[in-house]
Amino acid sequence: MSGHTVFEAGNVVLQSGITFRDTRLAYQTWGTLNAARSNAVLVMTPFGARHTDIDWMIGPGRALDPQRYFIVVPNMFGNGLSSSPSNAVMPFDGSRWPNFTVADNVRVQQRLLQEVFGIARVALAYGRSMGGVQAYQWAALFPDRVERLAVVCGAAKVSPHNFVFLEGVKAALTADANYRDGRFVGFPERGLRAVGRLYAGWAMSQAFYRDELWRSLGCSSLEDYLVSQWEAWFLGRNPADLLAQLWTWQHADISANEIHQGDFQRALRAITARSLIMPGETDLYFQLEDNRREVACMNDARLQAIPSVWGHSAGMNPRNVADANFIDAALAELLSR
Repeated sequence: MSGHTVFEAGNVVLQSGITFRDTRLAYQTWGTLNAARSNAVLVMTPFGARHTDIDWMIGPGRALDPQRYFIVVPNMFGNGLSSSPSNAVMPFDGSRWPNFTVADNVRVQQRLLQEVFGIARVALAYGRSMGGVQAYQWAALFPDRVERLAVVCGAAKVSPHNFVFLEGVKAALTADANYRDGRFVGFPERGLRAVGRLYAGWAMSQAFYRDELWRSLGCSSLEDYLVSQWEAWFLGRNPADLLAQLWTWQHADISANEIHQGDFQRALRAITARSLIMPGETDLYFQLEDNRREVACMNDARLQAIPSVWGHSAGMNPRNVADANFIDAALAELLSR
């Protein structure tokens, strides 16, 4: 994987109390930082994804226009480019991966912006899914550093239902015979294929399957879709990295830190950024109702649902032009305010 840069963050004390040594944060940038350092946009990566999976959202004429903004995309820990189980060395390899919280991620990202680029404040913190959780955490942890916040199909805290869904994903992966004593001793093909099929039922809506919208992705049958899209995607990921990011996701809570001390409403009220929260109308696990309750506690937030039958994947696939354009227009409006 070429084209990215690595921020050597050194020894980082995690929320768990463990010191992770030689921490590496991979990132990619687009555009030019202006003299005032006021045009920075921070875009966080979702679960299992890397900057190359979301770079199609960046380009001239789009809301994330590199001719106007300096766009920084840090790769979340556990995605294989930043520090992850797949590139860990003793003693944190195998079953001893220490786990990074969302706050651990955000704090190192803040150091990257400050120490490498001298950026004290971002014009926009943006992310979808787990990227949206990180964006929420940015705005709550560093309210004076975030001017605008945009979250797509994400939340400020993992819901109990979402947690249970992830338990199913984790169980399918670790049920593989190649998972023993807290580590993978071989490639878990059966487990990864099972996760792909499980995920397919949750990531897309009932209407997506009823209307056979998988045909728009060039699939010739439902089975072709499950194998070529979902099984293939998970087979291309490192299983230990997936487990690490599942842990981060299941423990997501923007109030779980020494500043907000578990007071979720207090953490939401701490957000001063002009905020746009965009749930998918048919998202099965990042629910519109959760976002509605979050927005009710925030100072300057607007709820704008994405009218899509693509479930949690609304706006995530470049072939889904309608959703991508809807989100792009909303982001452009937010950035213009």
